[in-house]
Amino acid sequence: MILIDEPMWPNHGRLWGHLISDTDLDELHAFAARAEIPARAFDLDHYDYPEERRDQLVALGATLVSARELTRRLIASGLRVPARDR
Repeated sequence: MILIDEPMWPNHGRLWGHLISDTDLDELHAFAARAEIPARAFDLDHYDYPEERRDQLVALGATLVSARELTRRLIASGLRVPARDR
């Protein structure tokens, strides 16, 4: 399943959210390609996306969850890259 959280992380004059898969990175990369999210937005276990893309990502099939739920699901999937390894 593809999950996103509400954009709340400021950078470059915008708010950013996270896009993950709770299954595997192939699913995540395929969804990002379909959504035309550039490869440079990938950060080891998630993609960053700008606030203005939220509704489009949901329309494409992403499920909006809280940041806490997104993190919980990413950890449970085994895909989470710990901060010490970044």
